[in-house]
Amino acid sequence: MRAGVLREYGEPLDVTTRPDPTPDADGAVVAVEACGICRSDWHAWQGHGEWADDQAPLDYVLGHEPAGRVVETGPDVTGFSVGDRVVVPFSLGCGACSHCYSDHGNTCPDGLALGFERPVPGAFAEQVAVPNASYNLQPIPDGVSFRDVAAVGCRYMTAFHTLAHRADISGGDWVAVHGCGGVGLSTVQIADALGARAIAVDVDPEALARAERAGAVATVESDPVEAIRDITHGGADVSVDALGRAETARNSVRCLRERGTHAQVGLTTEAEKGVVSLPTDWMTRWEIDWLGARGMPPTRFGELLSMVESGHLDPGSLVGREVSLDSVSERLAAMSTYDTDGIEVLTS
Repeated sequence: MRAGVLREYGEPLDVTTRPDPTPDADGAVVAVEACGICRSDWHAWQGHGEWADDQAPLDYVLGHEPAGRVVETGPDVTGFSVGDRVVVPFSLGCGACSHCYSDHGNTCPDGLALGFERPVPGAFAEQVAVPNASYNLQPIPDGVSFRDVAAVGCRYMTAFHTLAHRADISGGDWVAVHGCGGVGLSTVQIADALGARAIAVDVDPEALARAERAGAVATVESDPVEAIRDITHGGADVSVDALGRAETARNSVRCLRERGTHAQVGLTTEAEKGVVSLPTDWMTRWEIDWLGARGMPPTRFGELLSMVESGHLDPGSLVGREVSLDSVSERLAAMSTYDTDGIEVLTS
């Protein structure tokens, strides 16, 4: 099969031929029809994450947002057959621990991150192997395209998990979204679909225009803390840092009203190395909650996909570019200067 292999951090992927994967007894092989290109892939491509024991290995295939068809299953797999249309959550659970049994498979202690860890090579390739397939694979509803499901990948499902499960937003809540890349735009659209009022923050007017089309009721280009407090008459109920910079994390906290909730979704860069200073005394005084969110439990995918199937959510509307495997390196490089167009998807 053809695959894009990470040889050196920050250098173009080596698009080469690799052996076709084979499934474990409890695993499956999926032919990749589409795969999102995410900022988390950019972090891996840059070699970030060493400070959190989360650095992607070299001589490795990246890509963690695949959708496709099952082409082979191990003898122990139940519920899936060759030809089934599936999406592969990147947060792969073992399927047998208390976390997986209680709908928290994305925090499984024995779980693996597809496209980031050596045992589970990623999906910038023609095929991808999936362990514990009976637990991890999720069926794609009829009428939903591979491209749109690939757009549901890491950032869209993380955004849904953040708002619906972690922050538990309610109708009418003010939700501030700092950074309008893929995960930020996903958060805006999902907040709108769940009945909240989203405020989009970015320095790029085109990104803000896309956020308005995704459902933002207001946009902010500068001085976000003051602007959000003015718009909401006191501060946001929930605020999401979708970028991962120290400045956006602090702005996200500071724009909250009393007893508000900050959700950290964006991963930090080499500038922060995973550590950001915060106004902790102010957070204590006003009982500010801080939440982390990464991925989504595989067992809760049905909630998200049913909303896509019904048309209440439209991840496909956020896709700004479809590219070939040979162009993935170029699109990763574009992320270094934030020169991307919504969600970008590998489709050929």
